[in-house]
Amino acid sequence: MTGGERVVFVHGAGSFGAAAWPRQHGLSLDFDCLYVRRHGFSATEEPLPTDHARDQAIIAEALGAGGHVVAHAQGAVAAMMLAVERPDLVRTLTLVEPACFSLTADLPATSAHIALMAPLFAARHAVSDEEFSRSLFRRTFSAEAGTADTAEGRRGAARLRLQSPPWEAPLSIVPGVPTSVLTGGWEPLYEEVADYLAGTGAIHCQAPGGHRPHDSEEGAALVRSFLRTGRDTAA
Repeated sequence: MTGGERVVFVHGAGSFGAAAWPRQHGLSLDFDCLYVRRHGFSATEEPLPTDHARDQAIIAEALGAGGHVVAHAQGAVAAMMLAVERPDLVRTLTLVEPACFSLTADLPATSAHIALMAPLFAARHAVSDEEFSRSLFRRTFSAEAGTADTAEGRRGAARLRLQSPPWEAPLSIVPGVPTSVLTGGWEPLYEEVADYLAGTGAIHCQAPGGHRPHDSEEGAALVRSFLRTGRDTAA
């Protein structure tokens, strides 16, 4: 374990733990990195519905006396909620393609996204896990979902159906901590959220990689640079 500052990585709705951050493992040379699992994410246990309060507690516990938070997609919701409530714990906040849609619900791209997705979420208890997963991927990425014919695939599809709509998250203010937003430049929805956050003082950067820009060389470098700047500024 390194003696560097703590960095907590918070995954989105797909892969979780260290598997969600393959290009960030090298940061352990400079930081004390922890890759958490959000509530309901397990390789062996049955999935559970979204619990923002529990996710915040998981992140806070991982931070200990304080540190940096890097969060992707839906994981950015609980990360920002914690930064709002406990800015003493969060030294910097990096949000990758943040699904913080409750902040921008009245803006054009987010409003259109909600109109497209809300009927699917409203009917999710009347369809199978696989049907919901297929519909969600088609509407979000214009692509087919991965196979659900394995135990892991079936568990992932079930977990996806249990996630709460991001635009319903109780998030209405922006944290007063140094914040960086990284987007892939592929989808106006996430650019709209990033522009909103930039208007409140966040730094907005783009890198290739679609919904996972932190997996690209450029995106990984941007994450690393912001963390190092935050560490050096606090020193």
